[in-house]
Amino acid sequence: MDSPLSAISLLLLLLLSLFSAAHSSTLGVQYISKLLQIQDRERAPPTLQIAAARAVLHRLLPSHSSAFEFRIVSKEKCGGEGACFIINNHPSSYKYGAPEILISGVTGVEVLAGLHWYLKYWCGSHISWKKTGGAQLFSIPQSGSLPRVQDSGILVKRSVPWNYYQNAVTSSYTFAWWDWERWEQEIDWMALQGINLPLAFTGQETIWRKVFRKFNITNSDLDDFFGGPAFLAWSRMGNLHGWGGPLPESWFLEQLTLQKKILARMYELGMTPVLPAFSGNVPAALKDIFPSAKITRLGNWFSVKSNPKWCCTYLLDATDPLFVEIGRTFIEEQLKEYGRTSHIYNCDTFDENTPPVDDPGYISSLGAAIFSGMKSGDENATWLMQGWLFSYDPFWRPPQMKVISIVFF
Repeated sequence: MDSPLSAISLLLLLLLSLFSAAHSSTLGVQYISKLLQIQDRERAPPTLQIAAARAVLHRLLPSHSSAFEFRIVSKEKCGGEGACFIINNHPSSYKYGAPEILISGVTGVEVLAGLHWYLKYWCGSHISWKKTGGAQLFSIPQSGSLPRVQDSGILVKRSVPWNYYQNAVTSSYTFAWWDWERWEQEIDWMALQGINLPLAFTGQETIWRKVFRKFNITNSDLDDFFGGPAFLAWSRMGNLHGWGGPLPESWFLEQLTLQKKILARMYELGMTPVLPAFSGNVPAALKDIFPSAKITRLGNWFSVKSNPKWCCTYLLDATDPLFVEIGRTFIEEQLKEYGRTSHIYNCDTFDENTPPVDDPGYISSLGAAIFSGMKSGDENATWLMQGWLFSYDPFWRPPQMKVISIVFF
């Protein structure tokens, strides 16, 4: 599928074949096939996806809303199990006022990616972020004069099941102050680029408060745990705590409400939003409430200079029974709050933090505990982990990386 982000490297750990290429290849394909079948069954109804896609068209090109017809089709129309979009001249295009172009796709995302493809390659237009030019649509002929495609139509298949978008820290680089209007623009842009696997991290601190409350940690205890709005990414990753905080009380409800709108729109378009999972990062108060818990104080992170007010964070040991219990509770609370899930969860372990132990067995036990927490809360859980941390930190040698992949099989 034509997308400027299609070359983004995505590390789905369940597909790693570091420990046994033949075994993991077969098992990984089976796992992915099962997950795709589940997601297809749970996807929004075609009528809802079409309505959401048409709303994107109207926001993008209101003068041409009636020039296009959208349809959701089965994967069989793509010639196999993969997704695709199909562009045809509309069979009624010879009639005055009738739609001119028919775009079909397996999901609303495929339909809108097809729209962008047509506008780009047949009308000479370009759609990018506002900071890089925005939607340049001046070359599109007026409604009633759109270019016709070849009679046989155009079929473009998606080369991989998912096109991934964002990074775990994007929420603090760019998104921190976005309202719904700005998020709506971004989700429109995602769909037009064919992106169907975006991170959905907004509002998770509200969920974390509910989770930790079950473990007798108060909201005031968490004031020193959560970072401020512009620094949440790094407190979520366990790099620092409390920096720029505490969060105002209004923030929790506003962000949770925003997250529900974000998720609803992503699901309406047929996307697979990725929710967060528990990595072991815990507030300092957990040490006092559970004095026998195995908790490790991590080292300094870049600019906080060992100041105890910001540094250093605490990691719950994977062998402690609390680990899986907290991980399960976090997944369950998200399902309870949001009403559904796509079954893919992101958890990046040790982003810009070196593990306290170099033993591959320690890394393996941590990975197993993280995944056990996910699976105990959602039996169809899949762990998505970004691979960039393996490239910059010399700690991650093949033995350390290999043991992470093993925990999924």
